[in-house]
Amino acid sequence: MRSVVIAVSALALASCAATGDKRRSASAPREKPVSFSRDPYPSTYRAFPGVPTVITNVTIYDGEGGRINNGQVLFADGKIVALGQTVSALAGAVTIDGTGKWVTPGIIDIHSHLGEGNPGGDFGDGNEGTNPVRPEVWAEHSIWPQDPGFTRALTNGGVTSLQILPGSANLFGGRSVVLKNVPARTVQAMKFPGAPYGLKMACGENPKRVYGSRNQMPATRMGNMAVNRQTWVRAQEYKRRWDKYERDGGDPPTRDIAFDTLRGVLAGEILVQNHCYRAEEMAYVIDMAKEFGYKVAAFHHATEAYKVADLLKQHDICAAIWADWWGFKMEAYDAVNENMPLVHNAGACVVTHSDDENGIQRLYQEAAKALGNGRRMGINIPDEVAWSWLSYNPAKAMGIAEKTGSLKPGKMADVVLWNGNPFSVYTRPEKVWIDGALMYDAMDPKRRPVTDFELGQPGEGDVK
Repeated sequence: MRSVVIAVSALALASCAATGDKRRSASAPREKPVSFSRDPYPSTYRAFPGVPTVITNVTIYDGEGGRINNGQVLFADGKIVALGQTVSALAGAVTIDGTGKWVTPGIIDIHSHLGEGNPGGDFGDGNEGTNPVRPEVWAEHSIWPQDPGFTRALTNGGVTSLQILPGSANLFGGRSVVLKNVPARTVQAMKFPGAPYGLKMACGENPKRVYGSRNQMPATRMGNMAVNRQTWVRAQEYKRRWDKYERDGGDPPTRDIAFDTLRGVLAGEILVQNHCYRAEEMAYVIDMAKEFGYKVAAFHHATEAYKVADLLKQHDICAAIWADWWGFKMEAYDAVNENMPLVHNAGACVVTHSDDENGIQRLYQEAAKALGNGRRMGINIPDEVAWSWLSYNPAKAMGIAEKTGSLKPGKMADVVLWNGNPFSVYTRPEKVWIDGALMYDAMDPKRRPVTDFELGQPGEGDVK
């Protein structure tokens, strides 16, 4: 009997060899099919050179609610090394006496359109207003790195990182990009390494006004929701096809770069940044996100966030808010100047944002206005806690909080030395470091960066 088994086994092996059967054993690993690149335009950012630096005798806001009076902060090799009442300075470190001054993490603007047009606020490249569903467009492919708004945000505003978003003409506006606020020839040389992309979405008046005026859908808020849901249904099917191909092989599905973005959202790789003013629409979007299995990172503008702060807390969604912009359209009408402190007091995540080339230079003053408005109604939030609205919370909502947004050892040394209390209208950035490199020094004319566009342009007092 044994000889029969051996003979049959031999015949089977011979048959496999003769027919070219290359089937593997069940235990052999399956090679994953080659898919498309998730990062075809990678960051080429390299930190500028810096030197070990210790700042002494300063008030420190660490970005996560901590405060150190008469403290010291040390950074080297592009990273925060230590902070406290005293630190052990490295040999040869530059020492800066900050008596009477403050140190904070660099400000992060979650909502900017710098570079998406020409100087003076022209926003011509920010909206691909040709279809309400345009997730295939990427903001970085419109950004002009020589926009002088970048250096003004750095020198006047202490902004070290920012997110550039498409506009809000469309329900699906396209991908955002996170940048380090450094001078560069290309957008890729500014791209924050490892930062996830965002998807800009928009509720409310803008999409229905743009497309309703053309007698297209959506022309109503119910049309907005219907088009959103139809699109997510298609995105789920696209994801199923590609997931199956990457898991099992076979013929690759037809590629669609619009649905590549939506698949990334459904997979948790791309963060939803949702323009939305009114409370009931934020609630609808939260339910829609549950229906289709994605998460909203932040509602932007969020004029009525104070009405649904409990929902924002429950679903861990940040509200990116202005201090006192209101009334410029109906959905921005029911605003209160205490929006930020009310949302914060409810335990939800608050972010101070700009959406403006001038506002980005004064974000710390915007936060100060909201802080004061809250105190006048009895919500007493400490200054050091409110600083989280400007650094840690936006970093969290942009998916970069493990790298920046607070002065914690090991994080990027994105640091601002202020010449006074940063919540005072009289205060300005004195020095700004990005990854430990001194990018701006108010006391040194050689450390006041200008863009290539500005070089040779007439300045104030020049003959025109």
